[in-house]
Amino acid sequence: MKKDHILLQFTGLLDKDGEEIYDQDILTISMERYIVFWNENQNGWYYSALKSRHSFSPFLEKQATIMKRFCNNFELAERPEEKKR
Repeated sequence: MKKDHILLQFTGLLDKDGEEIYDQDILTISMERYIVFWNENQNGWYYSALKSRHSFSPFLEKQATIMKRFCNNFELAERPEEKKR
């Protein structure tokens, strides 16, 4: 395994274009961005708006199929244009 790689858990769900969705992926609906994460207390996949992560909902297939994968949270941090937001 390479040192500069981070292993992420597959959610078992695909976005509207058939791309696999993983833990910490950033998804979009129109211009709004959401993050997918494992909630240890609820024992399941959840998502929340990237701007306000205090509120979250279960991440189910019906949500996944209307969202588009944008990138991973770690990739987002590496994008210079995103740091300005």
